[in-house]
Amino acid sequence: MSSKEHVIEAALRLPEKDRQEIAERLYESLDESDDAEADEAWDKEIKRRLKLVEEGKARFLTWDEALRVITEGGDGSKKA
Repeated sequence: MSSKEHVIEAALRLPEKDRQEIAERLYESLDESDDAEADEAWDKEIKRRLKLVEEGKARFLTWDEALRVITEGGDGSKKA
């Protein structure tokens, strides 16, 4: 039995509350690495968009215009 299988078997013998705590902590450990990558990507995107605004190259939409783009698509075709 591998060490991974041993840990899983031992965890499954624990009371439900303990298994829930372990599951939450394992999930959080995965979430942190994903969040770091997402945060980095969003930081890059925000800087890109801010640069466009500062250079006067950004195109701003009213809510009605944005809603129309979302529902009809940028090319005028209806979204399903």
